[in-house]
Amino acid sequence: MAFESLSDRLNGVFKKLRGHGKLSEGDIKAAMREVRMALLEADVNYKVAKDFVAQVSERAMGQEVMESLTPAQQVIKIVNEELTALMGGDEAARINLKSKGPTVLMMCGLQGNGKTTHAAKLGKYYKKMGHRPLLVACDIYRPAAIDQLQVVGAQADVPVFTLGTQAPAQIARQAVAHAKDYGNDIVILDTAGRLQIDDKLMNELVEIKNTVEVDETLLVVDAMAGQEAVNVADTFNQKVGIDGIILTKTDGDTRGGAALSVLAVTGKPIKFQGVGEKLDDLEVFHPARMAGRILGMGDVLSLIEKAQDVADQKQAAETARRMMENKFDMNDLLAQFAQMKKMGGVSAMLSMMPGGNRLNPEDLDEKQFVHIEAIIQSMTPQEREKPSIINPKRKRRIAAGSGTSVEEVNRLLRMYEQMQKVMKQVRRNPRGFMRGLGMGGFGRR
Repeated sequence: MAFESLSDRLNGVFKKLRGHGKLSEGDIKAAMREVRMALLEADVNYKVAKDFVAQVSERAMGQEVMESLTPAQQVIKIVNEELTALMGGDEAARINLKSKGPTVLMMCGLQGNGKTTHAAKLGKYYKKMGHRPLLVACDIYRPAAIDQLQVVGAQADVPVFTLGTQAPAQIARQAVAHAKDYGNDIVILDTAGRLQIDDKLMNELVEIKNTVEVDETLLVVDAMAGQEAVNVADTFNQKVGIDGIILTKTDGDTRGGAALSVLAVTGKPIKFQGVGEKLDDLEVFHPARMAGRILGMGDVLSLIEKAQDVADQKQAAETARRMMENKFDMNDLLAQFAQMKKMGGVSAMLSMMPGGNRLNPEDLDEKQFVHIEAIIQSMTPQEREKPSIINPKRKRRIAAGSGTSVEEVNRLLRMYEQMQKVMKQVRRNPRGFMRGLGMGGFGRR
């Protein structure tokens, strides 16, 4: 889970503060020392960590905390506000698209950081918003780079412009002309990378910018590289000039140092974050929401957006109708698990729920959901529609067919019965719906 270790450390600090009631200067200083250590262990830049703690300490020593009836909560509020400011403020940094002519986005970065994949992700992101993006193969050096872009472009359903091994700057120039002729309003240049920063790489990027009007230069960096990712961003900004950053693999980075340091060091905001390997796994970077996740406050807005993005509205309405008419069956339950998978599974959902970082996804046993799917898929159509007909003999057959046990089949049937009882209560008393959503027993043994 992203930022897991940092989140755990900070919540440990805040737990101690809550146990004090009134806070003395000594309490706050001790807490701030632990916060600084937590940031450094998360691979946050030393100067950034030092300045952050100094800013929080200065505010925490003021009257709003020292004379507050809830001083620990005030400190957490200050840390949340300063974390948000550190990553860019309340508003997400957006890419400004031109109203006339194609907007040209140049992707750059070191080899292996995911430029090509994220060029396709960006193309798919804008296509879903109604734009007509064009991917451009400007990496003429890496073996199969053009083929890779064509493959991911096809997966994203975004056209790819190629001119073989011509000079990258000339490819970019002709691609922009092509976009104007064919009505593509966004041009995404996938440029070459290197295993390390060198003059040839930088000169080529500068030449492209001198040949075509690049509206946004986006640096793709690996969040798991930590402080090194920040150093790379700083160098690219100095030598080429960047407008924003796409931070990849944030789903696997438990420390978070790059996200917390990059703006302070480079002055350039994170605009997008890669949260998985699929082409849909790209999100706008919201500093305030990320600060909420780090502090265990959740990110309900992103959870809602993700749900809206993957939900089949017609299917959702039909499911709701079937539930209210007491027709909800195992087929409907299987469809709900499919929606949950699209949202990234239990772990991804927990990271966005308030307090979710304090829950262990293993306690919910994500493998259990795989077993449930297998059990339902091993049922006959008649058994799915009417689970009440499943007798001991059928249970043994279903367990054998799904590679599970009769006990697991029984557990699923009990859970289904509980859902039926809750829906009966909802139909009798709609005002009790919110209480019904607590339907205990899901995921319990």
